[in-house]
Amino acid sequence: MKPAAKTFYACSSCGSVFAKWQGQCPDCGTWNTLHEEKAPTRPAAGKSGGGRKRSAPEVSVLSAVSVDALAVLATGIDELDTVLGGGASPGSTVLVGGEPGIGKSTLMLQAAGRLAHRGYETLYVSGEESAAQIRRRADRLGIKSELSVLTDTDVGAILAAADKIKPRAVVVDSIQTTYDPEMQSPPGTVSQIRECASHFSDWARTHEAVVFLVGHVTKDGFIAGPKVLEHLVDTVLQFEGDRRQWIRILRCLKNRYGSTHEVGLFEMTERGLIEIDNPSGHFLSERSPDVPGSAIAVAIEGRRPLLLEVQSLVGQGGGVPQRVTTGIDPRRAAILIAILQNIGGLQLGGRDVYLNLAGGYTTDEPAVDLAAAVAIASATLKRPVQANTVFVGEVGLAGEIRSVAQITPRLAEAEKLGFRHAVIPAINKRDLSFAGELEITGIRRLDQALSLL
Repeated sequence: MKPAAKTFYACSSCGSVFAKWQGQCPDCGTWNTLHEEKAPTRPAAGKSGGGRKRSAPEVSVLSAVSVDALAVLATGIDELDTVLGGGASPGSTVLVGGEPGIGKSTLMLQAAGRLAHRGYETLYVSGEESAAQIRRRADRLGIKSELSVLTDTDVGAILAAADKIKPRAVVVDSIQTTYDPEMQSPPGTVSQIRECASHFSDWARTHEAVVFLVGHVTKDGFIAGPKVLEHLVDTVLQFEGDRRQWIRILRCLKNRYGSTHEVGLFEMTERGLIEIDNPSGHFLSERSPDVPGSAIAVAIEGRRPLLLEVQSLVGQGGGVPQRVTTGIDPRRAAILIAILQNIGGLQLGGRDVYLNLAGGYTTDEPAVDLAAAVAIASATLKRPVQANTVFVGEVGLAGEIRSVAQITPRLAEAEKLGFRHAVIPAINKRDLSFAGELEITGIRRLDQALSLL
């Protein structure tokens, strides 16, 4: 009698495995995410594959390995290539995650079209659209290249088609729709996602091609599926933005072949995604410089300086005061409010404080602290900040202004956009090698910045 297949319960949110079903996952705390799956069966010893001796694999000497053919594969979309570190490395697997409707499929279809237009054989695989739907979307985006399209979800069939046409790049939209027929679980489960991603990753390394996997995200903003999925791939990109706004931000969360601090910025239009060549100019294009509560910060994302408008509104609260932030860590904002009360002498205990980064951008850079504190003080005192001034610096708990990295490119970007005055940490000014005409004020404490108001 054939023994019954063993089963286990896996969490679709975090990938944890349990012997019994539970309503709530003990590891990640989500409810109703444990699904029954069958354990994969392995051949017993002495049977096919079990007791057979395997041939020894070939061992390479590192100094003899050639890297001449491993030049990066540029997609032709500069913002995407910047985030990838100049382009995608052959043999790598790239996971692109984002909320539904944010533009992941649009970005990948445009990238595939650019690659095909430049003469690279490219395969676009969709498990969510028909070939006719893809064609209509490509026409709307202005894609005229000879792009190979496949609408299938069987990972074996997909790789067989890839073996036939030998593409340099493969786009799979999405990894949650693919499945391995040998697995007993349905598509989208932990074991299927893990197994299919492993197949695609192995194929990419074997054929020195690039595989882009589109992944959905959960309601908490994390890429759906087990965390091991992010470990299987070489690069993890997160596509962010508010669907009600035009800006889209592509962030790199993991990259084995480049920096993880780069960002790419796009504008979503009816004709698809358009690269933003001058992000700072876009963020400041609708600025009202004579209104209290506005200050300009200079953040660094990777190697790119960005000028951001920090806006604040302070009003008389009723009951429990509100602390609402957009684009800035609310815990950091609470610390700045406490410092302004203790060091700056501002009465904010019973007042509502709202803090916002204009344009829908999000950053956790400490150098934005000074501009945020000045914006709150400006809104409280009803005094506008000088229009041609930028603020750079981290604010310590004692009110001291701490130094920041890469001060020279920050100042160069501010001067390029027409600013004439910069307030920076005194330590940065002491060691500064900036050759521009920007008037620079070095400060040591927050109350010195507030006195400029």
